[in-house]
Amino acid sequence: MKEMETADILLVEDNPNDAELTLDALRVHHVSKAICVASDGTEALDFVFGTGKYAGRDVDRLPRLVILDLKLPKVDGLEVLRRLKSNERTRSIPVVVLTSSREETDIVRSYALGVNSYVVKPVEFEAFSRVVGQIGSYWLSLNQPPC
Repeated sequence: MKEMETADILLVEDNPNDAELTLDALRVHHVSKAICVASDGTEALDFVFGTGKYAGRDVDRLPRLVILDLKLPKVDGLEVLRRLKSNERTRSIPVVVLTSSREETDIVRSYALGVNSYVVKPVEFEAFSRVVGQIGSYWLSLNQPPC
């Protein structure tokens, strides 16, 4: 993982193959070059809040988008989402759950915790690439964030 001080996108994905596919899709669709990958929920929270290995990071430079898997080691995706959306400073960061889970309880809990979008990962690569490109383009180019 490339350590960064700032990132437009924080990708939280524990599966290295899925992380690489997502990064490839973002590159193909020219979404952003400033992407930080966190391989578990603890690392994601450390990046956002400037703790752990990211202690000293300028926490005023928040990611513009978090792409979050749910099934993560250490701290699961729902807990990451809860912490991001319950903190006044980070609650406006758009969070898109990108997961293989179609479980209704995961969907309902994600929206109850404030997720901005819930997307099930397409199995076919071209569809996956297109969906990831659309997610990035929408949230970084079309969406108007609060000032």
